[in-house]
Amino acid sequence: MANMNRDGFGSRFGVLVAVAGSAVGLGNLWRFPYLVGNNGGAAFIIIYLLFVILLCLPIMFSEFIIGRRTQANVFGAINKLAPKSPFIIIGIISVAASISIMSFYSVVGGWTLEYIFKSFSPQFLTADSANLANQFSGFSSASFMPVVMHLLFLGLSALIVVAGIKNGIEKYSKILMPALFVLVLLLAVRSITLDGAGAGIRFLFYPDFSKITGETLLAALGQAFFSLSLGMGCIITYGSYVNRKENLFKISLMTAAADTGFAILAGLAVMPAVFAFGIPPGQGPSLVFITLPQIFAQLPFGNLFSVAFFFILFIAAITSAISLLEVIVAYFTEELKLTRKAAVIIAFTIIGTFGTLSSLSNGVLKDVTIFGKTFFDLFDYASSNIFLPVGGLLVVLFVGWRMKRADVLDELSSGGAVAVKSFVFRWVMLIIKFVAPIAITIVLLNSIGLIKLF
Repeated sequence: MANMNRDGFGSRFGVLVAVAGSAVGLGNLWRFPYLVGNNGGAAFIIIYLLFVILLCLPIMFSEFIIGRRTQANVFGAINKLAPKSPFIIIGIISVAASISIMSFYSVVGGWTLEYIFKSFSPQFLTADSANLANQFSGFSSASFMPVVMHLLFLGLSALIVVAGIKNGIEKYSKILMPALFVLVLLLAVRSITLDGAGAGIRFLFYPDFSKITGETLLAALGQAFFSLSLGMGCIITYGSYVNRKENLFKISLMTAAADTGFAILAGLAVMPAVFAFGIPPGQGPSLVFITLPQIFAQLPFGNLFSVAFFFILFIAAITSAISLLEVIVAYFTEELKLTRKAAVIIAFTIIGTFGTLSSLSNGVLKDVTIFGKTFFDLFDYASSNIFLPVGGLLVVLFVGWRMKRADVLDELSSGGAVAVKSFVFRWVMLIIKFVAPIAITIVLLNSIGLIKLF
């Protein structure tokens, strides 16, 4: 089934940094530390890691298997393995999810670009949180510059994707991902050496099992699932570019380790500094765009730290963005027979338009709602609560119940080159066929409010 004329990754390191780049995103820098601190500290991390190992890795295996087995985009992959099957909806959902995510994600990516530029100004940083809040709300609700920055961020992502897999995504991921880890490490070292940083470290890692509830379990499962880019077609698409000789077990394990390691490192870069300056921990844009600049203003060389941090945010955002964009471009080039350049231009136009509506929904379009949600919130909600869990559910059902068991084993063993213990294969199939569908269904129904178990 392999297409020998397709572009592909040139090395195992290239695969790793590209897939890790897809997984590591903006959420790692604020959502993970907040969830850890407010759900039992180290106890939450243990639960999170168990979900990653016992549940999410088999799902990742499933997506890699589909992609590498067919060497095709998500839609084409399902069509090859199960022609005229209802499972073809997996391809449609993956493309729709990528467009939906990028339609708000690129707006936030634009905010990171704006704050890189702002950080060079001595007048930007201030210890006055009200001033910083006004700066953020004033910028994000404006009608011109946020749209420009959204289109600039999207354009930079498009330039990487249009260059292809080996000369675009792999080449730049090899530069951006190591730079991302080094910069976060440096910020973490500075953060944990501040006076009073110990409280932030305890906030992250002190195990408080009294805070573990049913909602904590759901939060850990949801964070593990979405953090690893499962259910959106990125892993299937990247998997289609992976060489046959590569060990899917190793790639998946290293990706999960890199994503989790980065999330913990990001927590060390953020929370000790927050506590050192006596600022209550927040979440979302308020932490990143308001609280942290307030901290940087009180540090020597604060502008330098601010530039470094928002550059880190930009890298995390763009490495995820290019994987989402590639899902769309791969579909356009292989199913609609467009050139890569034409496919990127069309994708840019679609996302650019929806992203502009998302950006303006923070300002002049704030009163325009669909199902009671602004454009920004609608794209966010549809992605996180519908497209991703439904896509992930269908993937594991497809691999567990529709694909041939021999084909699954053949891919996991890289055609027999990798020894797969029988008990490991049985465990993987058990998770894929039974545990994963049940767990994802619970998360899906809980997230859309149809059930409330806890």
